[in-house]
Amino acid sequence: MNSVLFGLFSAISWGGGDFFGGLASRKTGAYRAVLYGEFLGLLMLFGAASVLREPMLSWQKILLAGAAGAIGSIGLLILYQAMMTGQMSIATPVSALLAAALPVAVGTAMEGLPSLTKLAGFACALAAVWLVAQEYSEKTQLMRLSDLRLPLLAGLCFGTYFIIMHQASDEAVVWPMVASRSAGMLALLAFLLFRRESWQVTPSAWPLIAVNAIMDVGGNAFYILAGQTGRLDVAAVLSSLYPGTTVLLAWLILKEKINRLQWLGILTALVAIALMTI
Repeated sequence: MNSVLFGLFSAISWGGGDFFGGLASRKTGAYRAVLYGEFLGLLMLFGAASVLREPMLSWQKILLAGAAGAIGSIGLLILYQAMMTGQMSIATPVSALLAAALPVAVGTAMEGLPSLTKLAGFACALAAVWLVAQEYSEKTQLMRLSDLRLPLLAGLCFGTYFIIMHQASDEAVVWPMVASRSAGMLALLAFLLFRRESWQVTPSAWPLIAVNAIMDVGGNAFYILAGQTGRLDVAAVLSSLYPGTTVLLAWLILKEKINRLQWLGILTALVAIALMTI
């Protein structure tokens, strides 16, 4: 039960972080919003580490967490590229589905098959991710192979992040996130230097970036706790429900419309959560 609650809190935090990160991206650009969000989150984690005084990780765990962070950041850049060059309504759900499905396969291989009710919950959760991310309720859009390559690659990166981070964080919470975020920030920094992007941030974007940082750190922390108290696949699948939180916040705050497929996805997510608590 604790694993389910932590996974659910992770989805809420990550979804909220994506919402406020999206608002910040509109003001100052996606890459800068993500980079400075990573930096603020890293400062918060160093503060938490000084208070909690967790034992330092072994070099093997630090390298694992760093690899997870770098791979996750690369996946994020690929996803942004997919959203700019293809259909956003395809990029988001495809990447989230693979990100959830990969840990399910690894979790099954490592820990055996979960119960039938949890398997049914996994199926409902994967369906919910797809439905919630649909932006168009009336037009049927053709799915081309070229639309799937980058989202699948991004989802592979995110799923790999889930798996490696689970292995790196079995003994601690804060220090694995410090190592992961440091490596991720370096990857983003190298990308911005290569692109010769502007470093300037619109002043009004800073509060949004700060909220994004807080919620992203929370999402990572809850994911780690979900993995420590339960199965990898349960933690990853529940955490991947984050698009539902983003859609609900856009509906509540920005008054964006939620179409019928998205409402069905939200209801399906609730069914998935119920099944995974049985």
